[in-house]
Amino acid sequence: MVDSLGFRLKLGIIAPSTNTSVQPEMDAMRPFGVTNHFGRLYIRDDPIKNDDDFNKLMDNIRATMEDAARVVMTCQPDRLVLGMSSETFWNGLEGSNVIARMQEVAGGAPVTTGADAVRAALTKYGNIRRIAVITPYMPVGDAQVRRFFEDCGFEIVTLKGLQCGSPVQIAHVSEKQLRNAIIEVDDSAVEAIVQVGTNLAMARLAGVAEFWIDKPVIAINTAIYWHALRQSGVTDRVPGFGSLLGEY
Repeated sequence: MVDSLGFRLKLGIIAPSTNTSVQPEMDAMRPFGVTNHFGRLYIRDDPIKNDDDFNKLMDNIRATMEDAARVVMTCQPDRLVLGMSSETFWNGLEGSNVIARMQEVAGGAPVTTGADAVRAALTKYGNIRRIAVITPYMPVGDAQVRRFFEDCGFEIVTLKGLQCGSPVQIAHVSEKQLRNAIIEVDDSAVEAIVQVGTNLAMARLAGVAEFWIDKPVIAINTAIYWHALRQSGVTDRVPGFGSLLGEY
């Protein structure tokens, strides 16, 4: 017997309690026969004014993410998906053990993370090496993103950290502001643009932006959901979110 609605795939997805973008964006990408089951890890909407505040936010996420994963795994999903990105970039390619930790919590179920998903997504576009990055983070978070991509062999030509004032305020960044950020980081040397920070709602805009800058624009939520589907054997092409989910 299989789940009556998620008869192709059940995804257990965890995100910070302050995040209002992951769930609606991933639900909009959901193919028939795939179900999304969301769990929340509790954090406060504390102000973020500097690197110390951002580090405290990371401590708050780490304190509750394993408990959130245990809760969502009680519905017996086929895969655990981390609907957060900052923790998955932390300490570079070799320094973070987040996948191993979360697989243990998930009882050995496969795990999708933002960092791994974006890295896999970039390989689909050929020999891309020079990228631009948009984040909602403070400089300490941007440094961790830069370290991860450089460890993977990418060169970050330009990076725009939006320095959002609190976890909830990340989702208040408008599509117009994100459009302006894309224009700002784009450069003739840039081969692809990557957006990280799962509470930035950029999945739809990334697909639109590809038409007018004529290069890949990878939104983190699209990359995470694409990776979770493809690694689970679901190959449906979903239009409206750019070339990654629509063509690969």
